[in-house]
Amino acid sequence: MLMKKICIAAKQITKKYQQNLVLQKIDTEIYQGDFTVIMGNSGSGKSTLLQILSGMDKANSGEISYQNRNIAVATEKELTRIRAKEFGFVFQKNHLVSNLSLYENIVVAGYISGNATEAEVEKRAEHLIQTMNLSEAQKRLPSEVSGGEAQRAAIARAIIGKPQILFADEPTGSLNKANSIEALNLFTKIHKEGQTIVLVTHDKEAALRGNRILYLEDGRITGELEIGEYKDAANESAENTNKRNEMLEKWLKEKGW
Repeated sequence: MLMKKICIAAKQITKKYQQNLVLQKIDTEIYQGDFTVIMGNSGSGKSTLLQILSGMDKANSGEISYQNRNIAVATEKELTRIRAKEFGFVFQKNHLVSNLSLYENIVVAGYISGNATEAEVEKRAEHLIQTMNLSEAQKRLPSEVSGGEAQRAAIARAIIGKPQILFADEPTGSLNKANSIEALNLFTKIHKEGQTIVLVTHDKEAALRGNRILYLEDGRITGELEIGEYKDAANESAENTNKRNEMLEKWLKEKGW
């Protein structure tokens, strides 16, 4: 069996906000090519863990190893470069620039990443716009499109620079069911293409798209579950879906979900 390559290793991560202990001596790894899902009840520390793993926030103690660097003690300049060139981000709110069209939001992110020439960025943007069914909406402002279109644009913006890791924090939380499924199908598609994903969610349907699930409780990882790969929306069999769903349901029940 091939060993998975570790992208990020967290060791003894502790985070406090004033006197509130949010994360307690977290040890975990993020593996290349995995679709890792972080679950837990509200207030368990899910989003805080994602923010620290991605360098958006700093731990009070512990180490975050990324490419042989401890980003837990990196300078803000170093972190800004890593976040721009090597990480992608999708949030519950799309955070698109309001006075830029969807197309402009996407290509500007590609330019900022510095991972390709302008011509290459624009070619990839065109491909992503077609893939994400945004051709008719690409020239519109974020305020002029649907929530689903805006979130698809946010996903395209996050991956145009070909990040090593895509971090997503409740990316379907503000979407209706149809748009949520559409967004999840996109995550499945890019994961199949090799994208490493770390997703925080309270939604079981979203969690089923991952292959590995971490469970947080009171700032600690209290469980980990491997449920295998989700095939894709077209090829996922009812039998496989039911098997994965039953496995997740049983495990979450044991965790007091």
